[in-house]
Amino acid sequence: MTTTVLIVDDHPVVRSGLRTVLDADPSLTIIGEAGTGEEALEMAGEHHPDVVLCDLRLGDGMDGIETTAALRTLSPAPAVVILTTFDRDVEIMGAVEAGAAGYILKDVAPEKIAEAIRRAGAGELVLSPDLASRVLSGMRRPRLTEREIEVLQLLSTGATNKEISRALFVTEATVKSHIAHIFTKLDVDSRSRAVHVARTKGFL
Repeated sequence: MTTTVLIVDDHPVVRSGLRTVLDADPSLTIIGEAGTGEEALEMAGEHHPDVVLCDLRLGDGMDGIETTAALRTLSPAPAVVILTTFDRDVEIMGAVEAGAAGYILKDVAPEKIAEAIRRAGAGELVLSPDLASRVLSGMRRPRLTEREIEVLQLLSTGATNKEISRALFVTEATVKSHIAHIFTKLDVDSRSRAVHVARTKGFL
């Protein structure tokens, strides 16, 4: 029994290369290619692939995380494996939280991609030990809100509380409250440290 696969990438050359690699594996059957998240949803709804191999960045329109979340609402829902060059914690966590069954980097050996697809099709979560440990770590730590990330972005420019309050149309007291929450969540005690930790964790 073969695993049916839909390839999703906005670059035709990448799709062609992936098809060549996966066609060489007799346990996999490619049922189609899509260049956008919207096209992937349409094709998955029509052909019901076992696994969707999806890029994280898809140009204009839905990105890989949004596409994953939408694909997982289908019935039957395909397993989704994200294949990307990006390994920031925030993107890995976003993909897993959206329902991705796997997250692998494009620099892995071709046979590893095929293996990941087979394992995802069998119901496994496919993450390298390094990525898996980062996902577990991310699940343990508090998450920053969108507004807190906006405050962090302004902090990274050296903006004062007054400048942040003007930019976000909130009071300085509200800004101070957001900064206090950020310090607590990131376990830091200074603005510069908050920005540094936020960058290492992929928030900026």
